[in-house]
Amino acid sequence: MSRLLHYLKDLLLPQEGDGAVLYWAKDLLGALLIISFFWMLSHLTSALLNRWGRRLVAHSSNELDDRILKRVIPHISRLMIVLGFYLAFRSLPLHEKLVQAFSGALFVILIIILFKLIYSALDELMHWYMNSRQEGGNDLISQNMIPIAEKLAMLFLMGTALIIILKHFNYDIVSVVTALGIGSLAIGLAAKDTLAHMISGFTLMIDRPFRIGDRIQLTGGHIGDVLDIGLRSTRIKTLDNQLLVIPNSDLCNTMLTNQAFPDRRAKGRINVGVGYGSDVDQVKQILVATALEVEQVLQEPLPESFFVSFGDSALNMALFFWVEDYADLVVVNDRINSLIIRRFRENNIQIPFPTRAVIMDKGSE
Repeated sequence: MSRLLHYLKDLLLPQEGDGAVLYWAKDLLGALLIISFFWMLSHLTSALLNRWGRRLVAHSSNELDDRILKRVIPHISRLMIVLGFYLAFRSLPLHEKLVQAFSGALFVILIIILFKLIYSALDELMHWYMNSRQEGGNDLISQNMIPIAEKLAMLFLMGTALIIILKHFNYDIVSVVTALGIGSLAIGLAAKDTLAHMISGFTLMIDRPFRIGDRIQLTGGHIGDVLDIGLRSTRIKTLDNQLLVIPNSDLCNTMLTNQAFPDRRAKGRINVGVGYGSDVDQVKQILVATALEVEQVLQEPLPESFFVSFGDSALNMALFFWVEDYADLVVVNDRINSLIIRRFRENNIQIPFPTRAVIMDKGSE
């Protein structure tokens, strides 16, 4: 027991004699004063930010500063308290190894709190940016990139914090960075296809040729609604309720049609043939009036009808109209086609069948 007490005395009090005890007591009192000062400073800063800071940011036109202030106040308070303990502990006349161990642990906690403060501000900034532009549709970063951007920011901050901590403990940063670079090169060569899909995914999210919910048509003829844009692939729900999974690199290198851009309006076309004895002007008026009878057809721009060409057995007519949502186009086509048949019958307009005359020559018999 006496040996243990002697060891603790040597560890805590490197100096010898009664003067050392008095010197150690003065340093202990100074450390307590440092802790008390930073403790009061943290509470004072929190009170000032909660009272006057909130009043100051309340005059701004947006709520970004309010949200950032609310997120960072607790971190600022913790940062000051831990900083007080860190400075107080380093001021004590303890054994060098003990000081290094405890001060190192407190330094790591300081760095963690500092980078959590920075991440909280960045997180609020990204969410505010997307919420303020999600209705406009012209934002630089798409909504589904927020989780990815948050993860990248977290990885960057963690890497920076790790480098600072290693530098504090006198580790060789160059060797660590070199090892990470060689490892990244090996991983990149082994997973080059996956990385190509991931880079293409970032390209799709930034360039935004389509968004989640848009209906697109691929060069292969597939039509569907975009369900998700992932890092490796994009998921599309086809019109027959099947899931189509396409690698992002394939989407980046192909042509496609976005039916939902620049808006959800769609233009429909109906082709119909009438008999050669029909009045073309009358047929045009009937087609336009029939389209306007359907509720989903837009009044502006107005439907239009054209005499397209002379067919083998009919005059080919075309009706063009607009609907508010491309999802209604099939239903509107059905209603207009049904009404056209009815109106043609009421006005004695014939829709001729293709005819062919076959002449049998019997003179050779």
